Amino acid sequence: MKFRVERDVLAEAVTWVARGLPARPPVPVLAGVLIQADEEGTLTFSAFDYEVSAKVTVPADVAEGGTVLVLGRLLADISRNLPNRPIDIATDGTKVNVTCGSSRFSLREMPVADYPTLPVPPDQSGTIAGDVFTQAVAQVAIAADRGDTLPILTGVRMEIEGEKVTLLATDRYRLAMRELTWSPSATDASHVALIPARQLSDTAKALGAAGAVELALGSSGDGLVGFEAGQRRTTTRLLDGEYPKVTSIFPSSVDTEAVIETAALEEAVKRVALVAERNTPVLLKFTDGQVSIEAGTGDDAQASEALESTLTGPEIQIAFNPQFLLDGLHAVGTAYSRLSFTQPSRPAVLTGQAEAESEADTSYRYVLMPVRFAS
Repeated sequence: MKFRVERDVLAEAVTWVARGLPARPPVPVLAGVLIQADEEGTLTFSAFDYEVSAKVTVPADVAEGGTVLVLGRLLADISRNLPNRPIDIATDGTKVNVTCGSSRFSLREMPVADYPTLPVPPDQSGTIAGDVFTQAVAQVAIAADRGDTLPILTGVRMEIEGEKVTLLATDRYRLAMRELTWSPSATDASHVALIPARQLSDTAKALGAAGAVELALGSSGDGLVGFEAGQRRTTTRLLDGEYPKVTSIFPSSVDTEAVIETAALEEAVKRVALVAERNTPVLLKFTDGQVSIEAGTGDDAQASEALESTLTGPEIQIAFNPQFLLDGLHAVGTAYSRLSFTQPSRPAVLTGQAEAESEADTSYRYVLMPVRFAS
């Protein structure tokens, strides 16, 4: 195998493919990136760890086709640090030589025969605008469980009915749900998939920067979901199990609503929470025209701050985990936030709105369980 490729093209392709490689792979070859050179002038880089696969195709000047397997992270580090000149890569016995100007590296060739076959993605199901996909995943994935006590809660539930896509995640302390539209391949599209939140977040960040993202959730996927944008393709193994019916958490009625400038509330909560010990809440006191945020009790350090807010309904005092509240405020993505309450001991719902007097945008809802505040 022998080819020449631009430094930036190689660095970007290898870095993208190698981003999910395991630090301690169960089998040594899983630390590798498979390079396939086609004499028609393309290179395909692939990586697979039995859970996630990634593949990207880029143009190159291929003098001699072939397939080789090398350590992915090492090749990514080398290619990023080489001077901005064309890179020549060629096999020589059991070595893979990388040359760029006067820089020369000799990498060990890993056994291609031992490398697993990459999974075949399901049939394409439809497309979502890249920016919408990236924002929606970020808004929902924050609420997925990060532990391993209940593996099913580490996923994002994706439900598709026709043109409507609903993303849902919860860790039992908060719940995030985002509804959006997409362009399905079939008007009667109907899918439910439970996608690991971490892999979905990584995929959205890597693919959704521009253009459209193609989703593949066909029945032939054998427990896989596929994503594709441009020349980048990736698959992720789905989680098994029945996701709990958590939408009943959404309050059926609202007694009090408050509208606050999102950035101002986010900054105030950050400041006040500086005195909150680990796992202690911040208290929000909503009165006519303002909300006061307090943290700390007794002989401990204390802090408070007041902001303007518009209140509809009875006054209310309610306490939240500050980080969970900040996650929701950061994710809502609008100039103003609306908090809807029933009782201080019942879940509150955070939604966004463009202006102080406009209607709430309920396409994104973030439900937050209150915590007891030691007075």
